[in-house]
Amino acid sequence: MINYEALFKISYGLYIVSSGTKENGNGYISNTVFQVTSDPPRFATCCSKDNHTAGLIRSSGQFSVSVLHQEAGIGTIGTFGYKSGKDANKLDGMDIRYGETGVPIVLNDAIAFLVVKVQETLDVGTHLMFIGELLQAEVLDEDADPLTYLHYRRAKKGVAPKNAPTYIDKSKLEKKSPEEVFGRYECPACGFIYDEEKEGVKFDDLPDDWECPICGEEKSEFIKL
Repeated sequence: MINYEALFKISYGLYIVSSGTKENGNGYISNTVFQVTSDPPRFATCCSKDNHTAGLIRSSGQFSVSVLHQEAGIGTIGTFGYKSGKDANKLDGMDIRYGETGVPIVLNDAIAFLVVKVQETLDVGTHLMFIGELLQAEVLDEDADPLTYLHYRRAKKGVAPKNAPTYIDKSKLEKKSPEEVFGRYECPACGFIYDEEKEGVKFDDLPDDWECPICGEEKSEFIKL
């Protein structure tokens, strides 16, 4: 049995991964960027095979990672997370720098960036994992906190798009029952309080001929508090 809610407990950051050239570039939102070795530093990212950027990474052999800050605008996330580079130029109008290798780097809402040269590509099913050596890295904002997937879900009420490795079909999530609200009803004759939570039965579910256990007042005379 898999409780898919448990998968939300795994921590991730949120990044823009870009690739290509000045003439043909693209990027997407990723929450699977991670360091795999320290010396030399190597990083990995996963990209859906259906993502336009996957082809650019394979052909150019490089990618950049823009680390987003916690207050990243919904416009930036929407453009790179929910639009396809096959239909529009996502870099158009964005603040773009080109790295030492010519790879595009998105600076919008970024606090740091990395440039990685691909050394190995793994087919992991719906996605490709690109592993490469770090060529360039720079901090853009010393003070801002990085955006995490948890903050994105809780504060921004965001969800992973279908091409994300962490996308979970809502039908697989456990349906949570709405929080039950209990009422309290007062007998106008003697002041007895019928507390639904304490009694374990909703007042409306009591039979019509139910009477106050203290004074015998009719159910219909009770007042909801």
